[in-house]
Amino acid sequence: MANSQKRPSEARALRVVGAPLIKKDAKALVTGKPVYTDDLAMKDCLVVKVLRSPYAHALIREIDCGVASKVQGIECILTWKDVPKKRFTLAGQTYPEPSPYDRLILDQRLRFAGDAVAIVAGENEACVDRAMRLIKVKYEVLEPVLDMHDAKDGDILVHPEDDWKALCSVGADNKRNLCACGGETHGDLDAAFAQSSHVIERVYHTKANQQAMMETFRAFTYMDVYGRLNVVASTQVTFHVRRILAHALDVPKSKIRVIKPRIGGGFGAKQTVVAEVYPAIVTMKTGKPAKIIYSRYESQIASSPRHEMEVRVKIGCDDQGILQAMDVYTLSNTGAYGEHGPTTVGLSGHKSIPLYGTPKAFRFAYDVVYTNRMSAGAYRGYGATQGIFAVESAMDELAAELGMDPTELRDKNMVREGQVMPAYYGETARSCALDRCVERAKEMIGWDEKYPKRDMGNGKVRGVGLAMAMQGSAISHVDVAAVTIKVNDDGFYSMTIGASDMGTGCDTTLAQVAAECLNCEADDIVVYGVDTDISPYDSGSYASSTAYLTGNAVVKTCETLKKKIIKKAAEYLNCSEEELEFTGTAVRRLTPVSEESGLENEISLKDIGNRAMCFNNEALQATESCTSPVSPPPFMAGAAEVEVDMETGSIELIQFVAAVDCGTPLNENLARVQTEGGLVQGIGMALYEDVTYLKNGHVCENSLMQYKLPSRLDIGNVQVEFECSYEPTGPFGAKSIGEIVINTPSPAIANAVYNATGVRIRELPVTAEKIFKGLNQ
Repeated sequence: MANSQKRPSEARALRVVGAPLIKKDAKALVTGKPVYTDDLAMKDCLVVKVLRSPYAHALIREIDCGVASKVQGIECILTWKDVPKKRFTLAGQTYPEPSPYDRLILDQRLRFAGDAVAIVAGENEACVDRAMRLIKVKYEVLEPVLDMHDAKDGDILVHPEDDWKALCSVGADNKRNLCACGGETHGDLDAAFAQSSHVIERVYHTKANQQAMMETFRAFTYMDVYGRLNVVASTQVTFHVRRILAHALDVPKSKIRVIKPRIGGGFGAKQTVVAEVYPAIVTMKTGKPAKIIYSRYESQIASSPRHEMEVRVKIGCDDQGILQAMDVYTLSNTGAYGEHGPTTVGLSGHKSIPLYGTPKAFRFAYDVVYTNRMSAGAYRGYGATQGIFAVESAMDELAAELGMDPTELRDKNMVREGQVMPAYYGETARSCALDRCVERAKEMIGWDEKYPKRDMGNGKVRGVGLAMAMQGSAISHVDVAAVTIKVNDDGFYSMTIGASDMGTGCDTTLAQVAAECLNCEADDIVVYGVDTDISPYDSGSYASSTAYLTGNAVVKTCETLKKKIIKKAAEYLNCSEEELEFTGTAVRRLTPVSEESGLENEISLKDIGNRAMCFNNEALQATESCTSPVSPPPFMAGAAEVEVDMETGSIELIQFVAAVDCGTPLNENLARVQTEGGLVQGIGMALYEDVTYLKNGHVCENSLMQYKLPSRLDIGNVQVEFECSYEPTGPFGAKSIGEIVINTPSPAIANAVYNATGVRIRELPVTAEKIFKGLNQ
């Protein structure tokens, strides 16, 4: 670990937190144990598939399932006439959801190529596939709106229905194709620009990237002996799934139980309840267990990718490079439905503008529009990724106009510890090592020797680029986390959490926090995952909330449990609680008594646990909930070195380095893996992952043959270091790590390409074709 800022004097040396422990489920995963949703599904599950629309915009005029329903093995075929007519959202967000209620399970109006037409369930995949081919549908094909620039106040409405509704005031208006709109201004923007001697204004474009997790969307459902719908789903938002299904199926929440097994990746995709409703309605209709397994094709054409955004950035500074004003406008394409539309867009400004502490004024405004494209959703970075690409690219463009090293421009303006961040809800940066992150990244990449470029011979040039980023730690004033810990016989602990481990290792890191608090080993903590019937409520694993918020809930729960352990020990030792201390393995007297007294000086935790199983009126367990009025941001600097062939425009990433401030890493190994994984996804977004549409609204990249993801051979040498700070509101000084790590590759690589070639790429991905065209203009 890098030399870090010293923690406050009251923070003791850590014993378990920070240790590079192996994930608790590592052995099961690497030995192929049955842990994932499809591994656990019942063998007699009905196979569920969805017939999808071939048109971007159409009405179903007639649908004939007569022949299809006679196929041997078919259990049921459901159309829009057979399901509840109650609108809902699939966005896994805290109620009342800011995303509009604009969906039905099946609708007569189809809003994108891939939208659900019918649900088919049968005994096996072959009969379901055959039945789907035999369903006859008569469509009235309508003109679609495919370009987000044409959507707002356009003639074509994606959601003309009267029962569309928004639960929150987010500036939504379905009759204007607006999923959300809004903005804010701080200071006198016009005066600040008037005082600026240098002003630039640029427009940047990011596309609808796919999360491309290895495990596609999937769920299985069954009715238990009490007549309740049980849902086993690969999801990040277990409790939200229960609420969403209750709304969609129009049944009480008490009739639904949701269980989360191991997840094979989510990255935000599974914060949207993409697949669960289809087997659920089949089980409700038939009483039989059912499962759905999305193909990769379905995951590419009918899922919840990143929001396409166009971000206009205007920045003004004085002759010394001190920023005076920033103006950011974001146009976001939510696609056919509004999942996460009103919330992702906010981060494009609220997580990019606050990187800089010097502007006297700023404005952030946005529109989120409906189009007849695949519905967008949550993806790691959640809008900050798009906004940071734009702002960090614009900062380099401003530095070029000034003739200044872009790292010098950042050093003059970056936010520093102790500063208030008006564009970040007025929060104070109580822990911020961003300045040290930039210096460390420069050192790691060899900035001073390599900037701006080096001619390598044979027509190839290498350039370096750098970018900064920030994120958050849970959603302040909204998110809730809770934890239950109990003492078992023999004195080991069971910890039940409501947060979903998506492969990030939170089961392990939260056990480390508990072990630190309870002065035991992480292996003494048995962690039980999410079951809505058993687990305490947690908003879910999203918004970089788990380490910070659930970690704090663990700390609170442990403190309460320790008091209960001491109280029980006082009863057994026949003394007051004030006379005792908890050591982790025992409770002992602060002042020992003599043997002649006939009293014991201590009692082991093992004995407490065993004795509490008999003649005991108070359970040795505790549950505590945690929320937060602040969302302390982690910070990061990333730097890229690229090599460009000046004849062809071909680009190769030589190395990418990152210095991260996530407070105190709870487990440095897992934090490093998180960072490396996020960097690879960011590199993919920057260089390889492209999304294009045909004129009829069909997405071209409908498989991983077309949608290019980087392999280990494509990412160069990746190096990660930590520049630690101490977050006073976090568990043992920790902040989040999950999302911040994806945000710097796109702007850093685009900046490196500019420094190498003089070609500025403002639309991702950065490709040889775009560089070649730029070189020849």
